Amino acid sequence: VQAARARHTSQALTVVPIPEGLPVKIDFWFDPACPWCWLTSRWVETVVPKRDLEITWRSISLFFKNNPDPDHRLYEPTLWSRNLLRVVEAVREAGHEDRVGELYTRFGTHIHHEESIDFHVADDLEALGLDPALAAALDDETYDDAIRASMDAALDLTGEDVGTPLIAFDDTDGERVGLFGPVMSNVPTGDAAVEAWDAFVTLARTPGFWETKRSRSENPNLDSVPPGVRCEPPTAGSN
Repeated sequence: VQAARARHTSQALTVVPIPEGLPVKIDFWFDPACPWCWLTSRWVETVVPKRDLEITWRSISLFFKNNPDPDHRLYEPTLWSRNLLRVVEAVREAGHEDRVGELYTRFGTHIHHEESIDFHVADDLEALGLDPALAAALDDETYDDAIRASMDAALDLTGEDVGTPLIAFDDTDGERVGLFGPVMSNVPTGDAAVEAWDAFVTLARTPGFWETKRSRSENPNLDSVPPGVRCEPPTAGSN
């Protein structure tokens, strides 16, 4: 019995090496208005340097997908978020796709931590060294086609019965796979964040895997977002 326990303890303490070939190029579809999407995106950002991830941040509009009635509580926030995604696509069209993640970080900080949609998009663009005139895309419906095309690419991978976030990467055969989620109310950090990522990748790459779920019993804990993956408020006396 003692020998069996010793073997069990030894196995439990063994560090399993990470398999080679973990995905590096990630597509992450986001709607700035979704707090669940925001938490998942912050988790993925903490994993980036530990798994050498390259993220392409892509648009998905809950306004377009869910088509809320004008009197629905989510109508105004998702409408505003749709307009923010127009700016995202304008930034991408201007050749700055590599700055979209930073712009999302600024949008998400305003919406989820400052609890504000009354912010100046031009100021955020200027803070990133981008042309503030791109903020005119807020009212430019010609960018809606790009948003819808991005959504179509996501839903072709995941199916229609999903929300946000959506994440895609290559499986072990080089085929693109996409999943809804993971949905989490707290952002894991450190080793826990990496372990969660590796587990997510394993499930996504498992043939025949479709879904795992339980009822949500708590709201998104925005205080769990670590400082390094959100914008910090200006210090006293700053402009």
